[in-house]
Amino acid sequence: MGIFIFLCIVLLFCIILIASGLYVVRQQTVAIIERFGRYQVTSSSGIHLRLPFGIDKIAARVQLRLLQSEIIVETKTKDNVFVTLNIATQYRVNEQNVTDAYYKLMRPEAQIKSYIEDALRSSVPKLTLDELFEKKDEIALEVQHQVAEEMSTYGYIIVKTLITKVEPDAEVKQSMNEINAAQRKRVAAQELAEADKIKIVTAASAEAEKDRLHGVGIAQQRKAIVDGLAESIAELKQANVGMTEEQIMSILLTNQYLDTLNQFAAGGNQTVFLPNNPEGVEDMRTQILSALKAQ
Repeated sequence: MGIFIFLCIVLLFCIILIASGLYVVRQQTVAIIERFGRYQVTSSSGIHLRLPFGIDKIAARVQLRLLQSEIIVETKTKDNVFVTLNIATQYRVNEQNVTDAYYKLMRPEAQIKSYIEDALRSSVPKLTLDELFEKKDEIALEVQHQVAEEMSTYGYIIVKTLITKVEPDAEVKQSMNEINAAQRKRVAAQELAEADKIKIVTAASAEAEKDRLHGVGIAQQRKAIVDGLAESIAELKQANVGMTEEQIMSILLTNQYLDTLNQFAAGGNQTVFLPNNPEGVEDMRTQILSALKAQ
């Protein structure tokens, strides 16, 4: 009976001993094991066994996942404008160099920030504010390479560095907005003036074409009248009515004049000025004949 109890105690002790030595490391994490304060081994994900009673101790669990740090840096451009830059840096621990990442740096995020600030304050003052907006991606890439080279010594990999925001001084920003607004208004005024010019030129061209066509119409109308009179004179001559050419012309012109008066009245006009004596009618006929001969 005593032996059985002893064996149970020994078995229980072994179970406790083994259980106290077991530990689990999660995915994308490594555990740094120290023995009596000295580095012993780096354990990857899974279940592991260590010496109990504080002989082997888990000094730290280091994340291998991608981390991101948000940094705000204030500096000055070449044209003496103070700007605030928002920087996003993505970094992770190098799996092949975990011990350096843990033992060499106490605060890696602060160290990365210091390197980024130093790199930016040496690059941004070489550029004007406009150049900074245009080349911010190039600056971010340059900073990334410079910081990555420095941090690789400490077991960290800089994956990406982005300049997410460039914020100039408030007064400078307002001035830039006013300049931009003035430029846009000037362009709008030029476009409106050009549109008005096109309208005026088009209207003038249309008016000129209208006048030209009107003149062509009048000329054709007059030619048709003259041709008609000529045909009427020829027909009267062939009819041998015993009148001279001038008398025939006078009769035709008078008839044409009366037809014109009828058209004038048909157009809604109610007032017509006519000669008040027979000599006036003859004078009118003479004027029409003279005008026709002048043509």
